[in-house]
Amino acid sequence: MGISVIKPGMLTTVQDLGRFGFQKYGMITSGAMDKLAFRLGNLLLGNQENTPALECTSIGPSLLFQEQQLICVTGADLSPAIDQQPIPMWKPVVVPAGAQLTFGKPKKGWRSYLCFYGGLDVPKVLGSASTYLRGAIGGWQGRALQKGDQLSFCTAWSQESSSFKWRMASSYYPDLDNNVIRVITGPHHPLFDSDSQQRFTAEVFTIGSNSDRMGYRLESANLYLREKKELLSSATTFGTIQVPPDGQPIVLMADHPTTGGYPIIAQVATVDLPQMAQLPPGAKIQFALITVKKAQSLWRDQEDELHKLKLSLALKYGE
Repeated sequence: MGISVIKPGMLTTVQDLGRFGFQKYGMITSGAMDKLAFRLGNLLLGNQENTPALECTSIGPSLLFQEQQLICVTGADLSPAIDQQPIPMWKPVVVPAGAQLTFGKPKKGWRSYLCFYGGLDVPKVLGSASTYLRGAIGGWQGRALQKGDQLSFCTAWSQESSSFKWRMASSYYPDLDNNVIRVITGPHHPLFDSDSQQRFTAEVFTIGSNSDRMGYRLESANLYLREKKELLSSATTFGTIQVPPDGQPIVLMADHPTTGGYPIIAQVATVDLPQMAQLPPGAKIQFALITVKKAQSLWRDQEDELHKLKLSLALKYGE
């Protein structure tokens, strides 16, 4: 037993950290959009960081728990509640058998992560439980959750303890009110004219309504190359910023293609990908250039903090 889907929400999928090792065959990595929130949710439950969980977008699902379970909700605040009673985020919470978990009005952010103690029992495809929607593979039957779906837990929470007096400090997660995204220059940055290079960091961009897990289309002043030039397709990754012929940048996200032929003006620093993933359509963002060395330093600092948290939580769960 596990959970029964009463309402699926706007877009609720099973995700893990991604499907790696197959990009050379054209298979995308997928995985959680906000990998930091995903990892933190699992760590707070004593899970392995890659344990399958639910990614809930904007409007969360309604789920009936068929057996007692320990959960943790991280990422966007979509007003989670158990039997209409609000529950805290970033903290383990016991859900009794027969209770219903619901989400309400989005308060901050766009994607929430619902992690379960021991994870969800779903088959892996090419070593990953991540849902690849366009390929209809992974996760739960290769698609978003639908009303009536039944998902099983790998492990139920059978301990009598139902109260946790600790929760995660806010310092581990970025401020979602900060819409300045740090980037490093891409390989084709010098090919853009000087005005476009300046506008890239001076302009405020709007995330377009046709954005999705594959990419965020940005709207603002057009960016242009110094001269038209045919480029060979090159490898892309999460956070690659391409500029198609219309001059409107696209930030590639978790379901990005493995290669692309558009010029790459910049790459989002790994440490800021969670903030990028939490921005909804219509949000305003601005880019700030940093060096590769600075981006690496920021990422190392974040990983050091996560390692300390992991060690601390291992003691709480008796590992």
